[in-house]
Amino acid sequence: MSAEDSEPIASRTRAGGAAYGPSAVFDDVDDDDMDFEPATDGTEASSQDYEEIDSDSDGSDFHDAEEDLVSNLEFEIQVADDVEEGREGGEGDAEDAEDAEDATTERGGQTGRQGARRELLLTRNEIIQLLGHAGLRQIFTQHGTGRALSTDDDGDDSPANATHESSPRPKRRRGTGRCMYPSIPSETGKELMQSGTFGANDRPDVSERLEGSLKRRKKMAYQTMMRELGLGGPGRQRSSNKFIAQNMIPSSKADKIINYNARCYSGQFSDDGNFFFSCAQDYTVRMYDTSNPYSWRYYKQVHHPYGQWTITDASLSPDNKFLAYSTIGHIVCLAATDPSEETQPYALNIMDMGGREGHGWHRFGGVWSVRFSGDGRELVAGTSAGPVYVYDIEARKSVLRLRGHTNDVNAVCFGDKSSPHILYSGSDDTTLKVWDRRSMADGREAGVFMGHTEGITYVDSKGDGRYILSNGKDQTMKLWDLRRMMSREKADTIDPEEFTTNFDYRYPPYDEDSYRPHKHDCSLVTFRGHKVLKTLIRCHFSPPNSTDSRYVYTGSSDGSVYVYNLDATLAGKIGVLDATRNTRSRDEAAEDTYGYEFFGGGGGHWSTCVRDASWHPSAPIIAATSWNGWGSQQGTCTVHTWNDGMDDDEGEPSMGRTLNAYLDDMNAPASTGRSYFTRTRLRRALFGDDD
Repeated sequence: MSAEDSEPIASRTRAGGAAYGPSAVFDDVDDDDMDFEPATDGTEASSQDYEEIDSDSDGSDFHDAEEDLVSNLEFEIQVADDVEEGREGGEGDAEDAEDAEDATTERGGQTGRQGARRELLLTRNEIIQLLGHAGLRQIFTQHGTGRALSTDDDGDDSPANATHESSPRPKRRRGTGRCMYPSIPSETGKELMQSGTFGANDRPDVSERLEGSLKRRKKMAYQTMMRELGLGGPGRQRSSNKFIAQNMIPSSKADKIINYNARCYSGQFSDDGNFFFSCAQDYTVRMYDTSNPYSWRYYKQVHHPYGQWTITDASLSPDNKFLAYSTIGHIVCLAATDPSEETQPYALNIMDMGGREGHGWHRFGGVWSVRFSGDGRELVAGTSAGPVYVYDIEARKSVLRLRGHTNDVNAVCFGDKSSPHILYSGSDDTTLKVWDRRSMADGREAGVFMGHTEGITYVDSKGDGRYILSNGKDQTMKLWDLRRMMSREKADTIDPEEFTTNFDYRYPPYDEDSYRPHKHDCSLVTFRGHKVLKTLIRCHFSPPNSTDSRYVYTGSSDGSVYVYNLDATLAGKIGVLDATRNTRSRDEAAEDTYGYEFFGGGGGHWSTCVRDASWHPSAPIIAATSWNGWGSQQGTCTVHTWNDGMDDDEGEPSMGRTLNAYLDDMNAPASTGRSYFTRTRLRRALFGDDD
């Protein structure tokens, strides 16, 4: 079939409408419905029957299609090229036309037994409405006009294998789709949970086994009672404490909501839990005293004098005395956390190699990630230019530059808190690389982890020199074992670009139906369910004291914190969006926003993207830092505690309080006519009071 033969699909119109239907595809096929005679049970319909049909319909079919255009229509799309494989010129066109005519005759006969088949006329507005539907938009924007939808066994819509040969997107390959994700629960994850490395396992005692109650688990109330009564030996008491900690996952109801006038990018507790910091897009890091985790106190704030776009990352020294924080530039600031210390932060030039390298923004880019070493003497930084730098704080220069990634390095960390030798780096080139500073003669990595099919957004180490966690733009979080890393010799033979689509996570949703697993995936467990969109979402191991190292958790662009068991099943979900929805007025957002819009959102609706979360090391508390508000133009740090599923408590202060960055209550009564928020800002502007 030639291009001229397919022209009537778009050009044939009546009364300003486009004609749809199989008969409109070919010129030599009559498209007049009136020549078709429907029959029922082998008998012909009389003229009286036709009059009854016409009087009953009265054009109602057209109006039904107009009112419910998408749900009540079925479409058959036929696409042809000028020259098909094995056919040339008019011979192929004639054969196509004959085949189509025969097929149309066949369908007409079948339709005749069921009732008259009429052409549907669509106006221009109706076509625009049709193409605006989510399903059709996915067809045309992602896979060309020739891709249709089919239904999987589970009832989900998924793209079929039919593709237009002239489409710029490749044909869908075998072995793609949601069914190709690793199964949940993960058998490897179950083994890890039973191993004791990720928390103790609650098992019935001998008497319970004899009674045949192996599947029964002691409830937390019973375990608490046993602990309080002091029953059992020291080992039993320690086990009870661990089991209790495992069950105390914080709830969605927020204890307090700390509001910022700029998006909040990250926030973490110190290792001892006495300190918390949050980083916002106004180039400010705010610090809080959390020695009492249920009653925070504002500590101090520091600024980045060379800020570019936002504070990208921050890291606290092991002794809590210094905070290093970065921006999209080559200067990392080092500030003292002591509130009595009012000096300007130290400016550390990460790309300074002691005079051996040139300087300049065009050669470097910016720092996406920065971490203190376990001894507090060095910083490791991942950059947008690709190299990883190790900076000696005392010498005030970088002592090592690691080249191995071909794209932005979004995340770095040390493998062991007690040793500065092992480093991890995750990149947009989809690889996670392991560096051993004791064997860097050739400047190469010690090994590589492959398995993500899109860029890596964050890397976290368990701190035992063995297990690593990473988040990826392929909407998965993966657990790795250092003993299973790929050798660099094998990695050199694999092209990571072969398995990636270079998905731009900032704008469209991820198409899970086109997911293709990595052929060389060496991860232990794959976690999925959260959304890694809009920004570099972070993930972490849960702390050993408050959770018995039982879980892994991550932020999500859908406004939640996801807590997973090691077998990839969902252990809990903290709804930050639900906790913060409409807690600030539109007028307040318009007045106090930092001066940007959320990808054109313009403050149209309330949305939340949880970028980072931190679990307190010794209390059942999670602090989630988010883009939040009308159009996600502002930021919040929400503090969630375990409350046994209660919506409120009897203590004071009450749950759900909204505070400003200085922990002043924004809902306190105002005697001057101004809101407490506005009066507080005015007081600080006039008197410079930060307390």
